[in-house]
Amino acid sequence: MDTIKLQKYFTDCGILSRRAAEEAIRRGEVRVNGEIATLGTRIDPMRDRVEYGKTSIRPTAVEKICILLNKPRGYVTTLSDERGRRTVADLTANVGRRVYPVGRLDMDSDGLLLLTDDGALANRLTHPKHEIPKIYHVTVKGAVEDEILAALGQKMVLDGYTILPVKVRLRSFDRATGESVLEMRLLEGRNRQIRKMCAAVGLTITRLSRVAIGELTVDKLPSGKWRKLNASELAYLRGEKQHLKK
Repeated sequence: MDTIKLQKYFTDCGILSRRAAEEAIRRGEVRVNGEIATLGTRIDPMRDRVEYGKTSIRPTAVEKICILLNKPRGYVTTLSDERGRRTVADLTANVGRRVYPVGRLDMDSDGLLLLTDDGALANRLTHPKHEIPKIYHVTVKGAVEDEILAALGQKMVLDGYTILPVKVRLRSFDRATGESVLEMRLLEGRNRQIRKMCAAVGLTITRLSRVAIGELTVDKLPSGKWRKLNASELAYLRGEKQHLKK
């Protein structure tokens, strides 16, 4: 998750000006997660607890939003990049407020990415216990044999961690291009998990697209565009209703 300067958080919350916040920090009047802050402190607004004196600082009470972005390849899933690469913040600058990516899609992947300013919703969507599957279409070189599909669906150890089983099926094989398309359903999303899984069984990925999170899909949303989720979609993601279409 991206972080911001502590003094900027105060201005975002409408509590203190940047200069006044800096002075309060210097005086030792500001704590982050119970520890006295310094001018160099950066925070994650969605997770860290900020206190000014004995008062807990929260953003101005506004309705939380969640947007769905159809991320193109070539964009980094972060709000800023020290290497000057294009980021999803460039695509969502007109949202009107700061929203944070829920999970990640690497720069070479495309498809459905959620961004929100709702920390509780972000936590729910990234925790495997809530069983909201993330569905990917993975294009690989060559035909994929049944034993490879079976191997992908078994427990795997990646970087010393045993991942949850992944549901995998063959969607198609194109004889003209010599490529297969797999559908993979994940309940967790480790760093570059699908790429590492495919590499482990000798598959070369040519395209990796996230097409859905649960019943939420990119549908006909053009690449590079975003839309705000409606009340029904938010209720579904929050677990307040089981299905979108009922």
